[in-house]
Amino acid sequence: MDGVYDRRAPKRDITLSLDEDILQRAQSLPGDLSERVEKLLADEVAKADRERRLDATVAALNDFDAKYGSFADDHLDHL
Repeated sequence: MDGVYDRRAPKRDITLSLDEDILQRAQSLPGDLSERVEKLLADEVAKADRERRLDATVAALNDFDAKYGSFADDHLDHL
């Protein structure tokens, strides 16, 4: 996910508690587990950011509609 986080930021060791079965299965996959986890977290962060922006946009449109009325309401009478 480009643009979600600074890929040049320093790495930091952390401790995670994971289900042993899923961890063993994940370790059998090709590639680096840390990289896969980082990508999954980046995807989740991007998804949460999109949802926050969408919620803010919907709220702004609802506020606009409450204040000024709906454009569609003014033009649906002839349908």
